[in-house]
Amino acid sequence: MTQPSVDQAYLAKRQLRKGTAGWLLLAGLGVSYVISGDFAGWNFGIAEAGWGGFAIAACLMAMMYLALVLALAEMSAAIPAAGGGYSFARQAMGPAGGYLTGLAVLIEYALAPAAIVIFIGSAVESLLGINGPLVYLLFYAVFIGIHLAGVGEALKVMMVISGLAVFAILATAVALIGNFDSANLFDIAPTDAAGASTFMPYGWYGIWAALPFGMWLFLAVEGVPLAAEEAKDPARDMPKGIIAAMLFLLFTALLVVVLLAGSAGAEMIGQSGVPLVDALNVSGNPTLATLVNVLGLAGLVASFFSIIYGYSRLVFALSRAGYLPKPLSLTSERKVPYLALIVPGVFGFLVSLSGEGDLILGMAVVGATLSYALMALSHILLRVKQPDLPRPYKTPGGVVTSGVALVLSLVALTGVYAFDPRAFNYTIVLFIAGAAYYFLYSKNKLVAKTAEEEFALVTAAPEEVDISEPVPAAAKL
Repeated sequence: MTQPSVDQAYLAKRQLRKGTAGWLLLAGLGVSYVISGDFAGWNFGIAEAGWGGFAIAACLMAMMYLALVLALAEMSAAIPAAGGGYSFARQAMGPAGGYLTGLAVLIEYALAPAAIVIFIGSAVESLLGINGPLVYLLFYAVFIGIHLAGVGEALKVMMVISGLAVFAILATAVALIGNFDSANLFDIAPTDAAGASTFMPYGWYGIWAALPFGMWLFLAVEGVPLAAEEAKDPARDMPKGIIAAMLFLLFTALLVVVLLAGSAGAEMIGQSGVPLVDALNVSGNPTLATLVNVLGLAGLVASFFSIIYGYSRLVFALSRAGYLPKPLSLTSERKVPYLALIVPGVFGFLVSLSGEGDLILGMAVVGATLSYALMALSHILLRVKQPDLPRPYKTPGGVVTSGVALVLSLVALTGVYAFDPRAFNYTIVLFIAGAAYYFLYSKNKLVAKTAEEEFALVTAAPEEVDISEPVPAAAKL
């Protein structure tokens, strides 16, 4: 009996389940990544900039995300690999550029669940009176366990949880719309800051410092392409899914930013830990406020659950390519990358023990903005270097659109420094350490020498791999 080649054996142990997600599930995944941001966090931007200043910051970040999503829609249809931004950057900028982009995304996706589980603990405490490491451990264990059961099952659970969170936002909007008063948007007295006015009470600096909070309304929607290898028809489903998710998130962001401050007052909403709940209580809807308080936990869980999915697919892709230790890309009989789920989960749980949710979240945002700049640059370089690359979907505006995303992502990065220099500095140190790992060690362990060679391996089923030529020695476990 002929022994399978190293190629065949290597890939056979690293297969995701194809054809699991259509565009609707992908759109649901995109909404799920982000939906917790509508419940809390964004509103602290009002405390930094006033309602008008925050509205400007949020519009700038909405423009950045929309431009980035349109660029990602093109690249994910043309290069449907589980690495998402990493895969696009490797094609455009080579192994080092690919790894650095993947590293930035990994910082975001490994740290964000740790921050969210701390917020989940606070929500559980308000409802049940318990909090702390055991709560964090329980949520990590349960939701990683659901992912281990299989991607189809996990995405269906995610859709149900996200649906509850969306219901809470829509019900809140319906309840508050009758209490809207535009005067409530401008109830913060102007300061003596440069450019301060009734519209922007904290001036121009406030807008700059509020940019990270504007991002919180959309943070992580860029993770949809991480599901590319599990999509039914990537060329059609990826653009439809990520664009539909972004448009829906623009709608929910508009609802919460305008209606909450317009009904309860910008000053109160800017200080609130649970803005939807407080706005409903002020407006005389205590019963709905209690329900939304419970469903707010569903929003946090939806983002926690889906970002765990995202980091597992990124770690899987980076490991399969040799950037990270190769055992991390092994998949189970259910085609689930089990170590890529568990190992970052253990890391995230340990980080969560610090209890510093705001700091961890700030670090995740720094990783995100770095990755956005690199992904936008990848789109520009692919258009220049590979104009003939088959593109089932083309970004409206081409490199002008991705250029807007690039510039605004760099501006957003400086905004994180303006708000929290500690988070900025810690993340840069983490990024440098991760880069050193590649340049000192893993660059010599890559499975494929070029992006084209790697993509050919990814798209080939194990039985289709040419067994006449063995894979490079670096691919061996």
